[in-house]
Amino acid sequence: MSAHDPSKLLIVDDLPENLRALDALIRDEQRLVFQAQSGEEALSLMLEHEFALAILDVQMPGMDGFELAELMRSTSRTRNIPIVFVSAAGRELNYAFKGYETGAVDFLYKPLDPDAVRSKVHVFVTLDQQRREMQRQMEALEAARREQEVLLGELNATQAELQRSLRMRDEFMSLVAHELRTPLNTLFLETQMRSLQLKRGNLPAFNPDQMNSMIKRDERQIKAMIRLIDDMLDVSRMKSGTLSIRPAKVELMALLERVVNDLSLQAAAAGANVVLAAHHPVEGFWDEFRIEQVVVNLLTNAMRYGGGGAVEVSVYDEGCNVRIAVRDHGKGIAPDYIERIFEPYERGTKSGEPKGLGLGLYISRQLAVSHGGQLTVESTPGQGATFSLVLPCTETALQPAAAPA
Repeated sequence: MSAHDPSKLLIVDDLPENLRALDALIRDEQRLVFQAQSGEEALSLMLEHEFALAILDVQMPGMDGFELAELMRSTSRTRNIPIVFVSAAGRELNYAFKGYETGAVDFLYKPLDPDAVRSKVHVFVTLDQQRREMQRQMEALEAARREQEVLLGELNATQAELQRSLRMRDEFMSLVAHELRTPLNTLFLETQMRSLQLKRGNLPAFNPDQMNSMIKRDERQIKAMIRLIDDMLDVSRMKSGTLSIRPAKVELMALLERVVNDLSLQAAAAGANVVLAAHHPVEGFWDEFRIEQVVVNLLTNAMRYGGGGAVEVSVYDEGCNVRIAVRDHGKGIAPDYIERIFEPYERGTKSGEPKGLGLGLYISRQLAVSHGGQLTVESTPGQGATFSLVLPCTETALQPAAAPA
């Protein structure tokens, strides 16, 4: 009941004329008056409504006013309803004393004084309105307190996330500097060595075999820097929604065979063995370069964290989709880390050292989404992890560009 709703009053008397007279005396716009002609009827009304005051006639057949009051005081639902007794009996019967014993707040004798009755009813109606207003304010305060707790929790979470983002930003800048410095230092040292050989006139040091080896080393370092820069550019394009996808007809198994073959030396260096399960040719409309980028990321990730075991690549037909599964047999991923590995700049560890910028899986998932597919992972700690790239084979499922992150 709202604090602005009318207060409810209950009048109990076995005589209808008395009820009508009392109702006319106390009724107004701020009050709803309920009538009962017996104690049983009054109790039934009290179970349905919350009354600000009950005016009970003492002398009623069956259950009298005192018995009704005792029943009211014995039940939590009606215990706190103020009771005013009304009696036509003389004062010498000492009904007032008994009425106060049963919990009455006042006792009136008939014939009633209209002004006194209105005054007393007005007091209890005012108290009821004040009580309900206080209750409303308490509920509002409690709701505000709960809302503040929620906001405080959100603020703390936001602050923690901000601190984490700042920490990740600092780590990222440090890693970028480190990742760029390594190939640049190698190129710089190679250049110094060649300059020294030239100054000494040691031309045999530049024979075709030596020169070919130098060029290959330079290419590896330059490609490492280009790959790093490309990853950062891809993230920037994804966040701005400007990453373009150029779909064309692609035969998937040929793409996978080429990638596995290209990574064979890297797999051997990591002590891993990449196995591609046989499957019939699968054609779809994809950006071949981007799908190859995702597969390379997944295989590189599996070789890095697979513990040097076998890396299994399998292809499955799933209706209009094709699923590429890359499974390793490493330590697996903790359940609370499953989704975090797809966030930018999140990196796994190997021998306690972070590897890369933590962009590979983030970019891969965004590329999967851009093709109308998805990239997920299932893992049990100690039993490795299986990354699943699901791609639609139809051209209509492709998205025009990566959605902004």
